[in-house]
Amino acid sequence: MITVRDIMTTDLITVTPDMDIAMAAKTLLDNKINGAPVVDDSGRLVGILCQSDLITQQKKLPIPTVFTFLDSFIQLTSMKKIEKQVRKIAALTVSDAMTPDPVTVAPDTGSETVATLMVDRNFHTLPVVENSRLVGIIGKEDVLRAFLH
Repeated sequence: MITVRDIMTTDLITVTPDMDIAMAAKTLLDNKINGAPVVDDSGRLVGILCQSDLITQQKKLPIPTVFTFLDSFIQLTSMKKIEKQVRKIAALTVSDAMTPDPVTVAPDTGSETVATLMVDRNFHTLPVVENSRLVGIIGKEDVLRAFLH
């Protein structure tokens, strides 16, 4: 059985939570990658930053839909959801824009499990974590190469 350890990339491009958002965007573009793991000073994975997180900044803030029913206002969008979108749109640092606590896989995870996760959850890349530390990353191309061999 082919495992993540056999096909993962260990030459990692990472960003830090306090990195300026423009610098992080440049890092993704310069390296032609869709996303990067976000690691703290001790190498612990704290999030993942994808191009879609950065594109959110170009979005308009949705106006909450409210309607009146029996003289009461009923809000159709939760304040928590609005606050989260405002933070992403106004992001100045990676920590404001990243997705915290991303789905991860272990080095001994089978490639079939990774393929299923990628298809079912629409992931392009998955961080590989061992003993709470980032040790690699696996992308769709890695899985495809494994199936060709």
